[in-house]
Amino acid sequence: MDSMKGQGGIQMLLTAEQEARQIISSAKNLKLTRLKQAKEEAEREMKLYHSNMEAAHQKKISETSGSSGSNVKRLDEETALRIQSLKKSASRVSSDVVAMLIKHVTTVKA
Repeated sequence: MDSMKGQGGIQMLLTAEQEARQIISSAKNLKLTRLKQAKEEAEREMKLYHSNMEAAHQKKISETSGSSGSNVKRLDEETALRIQSLKKSASRVSSDVVAMLIKHVTTVKA
């Protein structure tokens, strides 16, 4: 009878050990599944962050180049106005300058 109890005890221990192995194996599989999910989620978040940063960068570049284009346009307009102003000034004094040049060229000093 004692040998039967011993055999039953051993069998019970083996069954408990087998159940423990299954529980550990199940926990390992669950852990691996959760790690894979976490990795996939992190990759999605990283791609989303990257695309947001890229969009912000492109927006900033377009704003900067746009303002640069407006600066160029503004400078072109200012330059054209200055050129017109200089042409008007030159046309006002050109007759005086021509007269002065003719006077100096034709006057002989003794």
